[in-house]
Order: sequence, then structure tokens, then C-alpha cells
Amino acid sequence: MAAAGAEPGCDPGGGARFFCTAGRGLESFLMREVQARLEATQVEYISGKVFFTTCSDLASMKKLKSAERLFLLIKKQLPITVPSLSKGKILNEMQRLVNDDPGSWLKAISLWKELLECDTKREKVSQRDANPLKRKVGENEIVIAKKLKVEEIQMVEESHREDQRDRLTEYYLEQGNAVTQTEALQEQGPQNDLVKTAGTENLEDLTFRVSCRCSGNIVKAFTAQEVGRVVGIALMRKFGWKANLRNPYLEIFMHLSDAYSVVGIPLFRVPLASRTYIQTAGLRSTIAWAMASIAEIKAGALVLDPMCGLGTILVEAAEEWPDVYYMGADVSDSQLLGACDNLKAAGLADKIDLLQGSVTELPLPSQSVDVIISDIPFGKKFKLGKDIKSILQEMERVLRVDGTMVLLLSEDHRRHLRDCRGSSILLTSQESPPEMKMLLNPDKRTGTSDKVSPSHKASSSQCPRRVLACGSLVPVECFKVSLGKTDAFICKYKKAHASGLSAAGCHEPGAQPEMATLQEFPSPQDSL
Repeated sequence: MAAAGAEPGCDPGGGARFFCTAGRGLESFLMREVQARLEATQVEYISGKVFFTTCSDLASMKKLKSAERLFLLIKKQLPITVPSLSKGKILNEMQRLVNDDPGSWLKAISLWKELLECDTKREKVSQRDANPLKRKVGENEIVIAKKLKVEEIQMVEESHREDQRDRLTEYYLEQGNAVTQTEALQEQGPQNDLVKTAGTENLEDLTFRVSCRCSGNIVKAFTAQEVGRVVGIALMRKFGWKANLRNPYLEIFMHLSDAYSVVGIPLFRVPLASRTYIQTAGLRSTIAWAMASIAEIKAGALVLDPMCGLGTILVEAAEEWPDVYYMGADVSDSQLLGACDNLKAAGLADKIDLLQGSVTELPLPSQSVDVIISDIPFGKKFKLGKDIKSILQEMERVLRVDGTMVLLLSEDHRRHLRDCRGSSILLTSQESPPEMKMLLNPDKRTGTSDKVSPSHKASSSQCPRRVLACGSLVPVECFKVSLGKTDAFICKYKKAHASGLSAAGCHEPGAQPEMATLQEFPSPQDSL
């Protein structure tokens, strides 16, 4: 394994190194978000992951909306070349993830503990400030009782750790691993020296678990459980840590693929994508937020979701851009009831209005809406032909000129709209579509000197400036994203001026104007 590909998890001079997992197709949204929200530098990505450096605390990083999970990076390096190595050598390469650079592990653990301690102190201060009139009667007695309780718990935990270590040692021996207590004792001396060098107390009592994900050629040789056991044993030998598969103090995450080897520490037990303010999940929150992030929402605007379902898009938008008037509509009673529950759970019932009605007959004046964001249903509720066209026509009617519309479309929907552009109208303006902007704070610069290289740009598909045959909607950009079992497209449109249409729309009856097509850009590559 090439040591040159290794990347340290922390840089004392310029902040710590982190990475987030992201749904396929959302990497570009996440890259922009960490730059805008965390003032991150050295931002780069591989498929499904975004790496960055920041000095931000956990409270700030917890606000990331387009990420699935957040990790402190221990190391990122070149992949294990499975086809050219024997099984024994592959096992040796896995162990080298730990043995070659133990200092990076100890530094990462030390930084991880500091982040947790700072976050705990911040939460205590926040709770204290929220309760300034807390009673102090009997405070000394309460403190003494708590100390006694803590000491009792510590004694029980110590006994539990000893029992757990014995059980886990027996477990690993039963799995055929050649780790013995004698070997562990022989390495106890250098382990203690390493712990003292890193300045981390009681790390020898740390309990851990290794969670591994494997893809590519390595799956043919080992299962994820086998890889986890090999690395877990290496950690026990090197540092004297104790494995705890059920309730570990520390979790180690690994992803080994044909393109890279990544090791990190998850910073939160609950994924960032699991929103605490959404009671009933509908559209995935990361997708909903990504759609809202490119909709150019401004203070005082009217934002409409004419097929709101459970209201996920509206909730995500209102959480991020509160000084806006939001409205949702749906024909389904059950969906609206679910949306009401979500709004109440999020504390947004007074900021979002819901109404029952069809998307093809919206009870709104023409050109009364500034922004439309909607997830077009993928099922059989709407037919692809006539219905999808009438839906867009009604949305176009209520959208003001220069307004923005962002839709989540299936492949069939997108194909149908692409076919509709067979009779599209070329606009007079030859300007290229506006670049996607991050609107977390339009007036705030990220303050970073690091620019994203062209190879790390968004995997977006930008459309020529033509309007759809069914109206004055100009395609701006399109992002292919994954919904799990299927793919979808986040498509952005702008409503053009009527004068621009009349000037450019004069062509002979029966003439066949050039068809507007999407220009497909390459997707992110699995490379370092």
C-alpha cells in the first residue's frame, strides 16, 4: 500500500480533516454547503463522500443539511490491490492500516475526545443559561449524592469491562484468530508509551467496534465482518483497546474499495439526514433541502409546493429560510393530515399554509408565486402524457416572470419533457445559464482561498436556453440523484419574459426548430 496516498486526519495549523457521506448525485451540493456554512478549505470529493478541512465545532457541523453522516478522518489512502496479492498479504495490508502510522490514530482519538468535550461544555452552558432561576436549595447534598452515584457506576463499569474483555477474547479465539493474552501482554509496554506520547489518558481502557464496508475486488476475498475482525485485532494488539460489539465508547468506520481506503470516526450516533423536526418521513430530507438550495429563495418571497405530500420540502425550506411565506397544496386528505403533523412537530404551523386542491387547478392568481418547488409523483397517479403537460402549464401560470421552479422528475417525466422540446423556442439571449449559487447567506463570503477544481465541479447537466413547448419555462440546470432503488433528476427552470418569447418565437408554421437537448457531464469518479 502506497504511503504517499495517506492523508492525516488532523492538521493543527489549519483545522481538522473531516468527511461526510452523501447520496449519489448530492456531492456537489454538499461541497458548496461546507464551504458556505463551515468556511471549509481543501474541499474535494470521491463518489459518495466529500472531504474538507475546517475549524468549526460540532454544533456548526451538525447543521449540515445535504450530508448523510459526518466523520473525523483518520486516514485516506490508495486501495489494497487485491488481484495482485495473496490472501496472506492482503491480511498484512489491512493490519498496516493500523501499524504503519499509529500516531495518526492517537491524534485522531485525542481530537475526537476534545470535540466531544467542547460540545458537552457548550450544551451545559446552554442549559444553564436557559434556566437562570434554577433552585439551589440542598445543592451540596445533591452534589454529594451525585458523586457517590458516579463512583458506584464506575465500579460497576470496571467490573463489566473486565468481564466483557474476557468474553470478547474468547469470541475472537473461536473465530480462529491468532491473538492470545500472552501477545497482548508482550505489547503492553510500547502501547503505554504511545498513549503517553499522544497525551491521552486512559486510552488503554477504551472500548471500540469496527464497522466495515467493502466494495469491488476485496469482496471476493473477504467479507466486511472478516475485515472488521482483522483490523479490530490489530487495534487490540497495538493500543490495548478492548472490543465491545454492542455498546462501544468508540466506533471506527472503514470503507475499502477498488479506488480508495478510508478510515474515520463517526461524530454522531444519529445520521445528520435523520431530522429531529420531521415526524413522518416522505421525500428524503437531503434531496428536499438540495432542491430548496438552488431555488433562489429570498426574504419576503412566496414559495409554493403544489404537490406537497407530507410537506418535507416546505419544512426543509422553512427551517433554512424562515423569513418567507410558504404554501402547500395537495389533493389527498391523508397526505395533508400527515403534513399538518409534520408542521406541528417542527413548530412551523404558523409559517406554512396548507390547502386542498388539484395541481392542475390551483386557486391562485396568475403570476402570484415567486418560487415553486415540487416532487412530481413517480407512480400511476399522474399519466406521463397529458397530465404532466397540464401540471407544468398550471405551475407556469401562477409563477411570476423571472420566478424559479425546481422539480424532482423521474426518468420518464424527464424524457417526456425532452420530447416536448421538439417544438421548443430558442430565446434571443445567448448567455449561458446562471451558475448554481448557494443561498445560505447570499451576502456572506466563505472566506476561503481554496477553489474547487474543474474536476471537482458539480455533476450537473445544463440546458441550452430554450423554453418548453408548453410554456415560457427555460431549463437552467439538471442534477441526476439517487433515491435508493431508482434515480431521479432535480431540474431547475426560470420563467422567461413574454417579450423575449415573442421576439424569438417567430418561425414558419411547419418548420422544425432545432431540438433542445441536455448536455450530460461526467459523473464523479472514484478516484483520490
